[in-house]
Amino acid sequence: MYCSKCGDIYRRIAWNNRGKHSTVWRCVNRVEHGPDCCDAPTVQEEELQNAVVKAINTALGGKDEMLTALEKNIAMVLALEDETSMESLDAKLEELQQELLKRANARQDYEDLADEIDLLREQKQNAMAENAEREGLKQRIAEMQQFLAEQRGTIQVYDERVVRKLIEKITVHDEKVTVAFKSGMEIDVKI
Repeated sequence: MYCSKCGDIYRRIAWNNRGKHSTVWRCVNRVEHGPDCCDAPTVQEEELQNAVVKAINTALGGKDEMLTALEKNIAMVLALEDETSMESLDAKLEELQQELLKRANARQDYEDLADEIDLLREQKQNAMAENAEREGLKQRIAEMQQFLAEQRGTIQVYDERVVRKLIEKITVHDEKVTVAFKSGMEIDVKI
């Protein structure tokens, strides 16, 4: 959960207000530095959970649209994979290393090749990290597709497992929350 005003996270807090116990969510910036720093609203946990259930049910009501969005996201992820081919980076690295060896054996200057090899190695590291990130995204999208395909009807109660499977983040505004799904879809719910 994030604050729409300052961008900081929200924290779950057990509140004891005049002997009445409740659980609320508050902006960390506000908790630590006061309302002068951030005047984001405090949200009752039950109210938040109800808003999340409502957003999930709205998404389930538009299951076909959500599945279409997921398919577009998968296509986008797959298209990105083609741009940074590991094979082409490896081939270029191998070619440059062979040329470097030739120059070194002939006692020629090879500093420019060494710099280019370092640059390619860095690109390869970045490409590997991006590939790992894409694989994680593909897995989350596949999990969401499976959940949507198996889901019959709406959910009646807040389920942490379902929330973690479907929702990327929640942003708290003054009178609403924006629930961002892992599919890329966002739904606003009044609180």
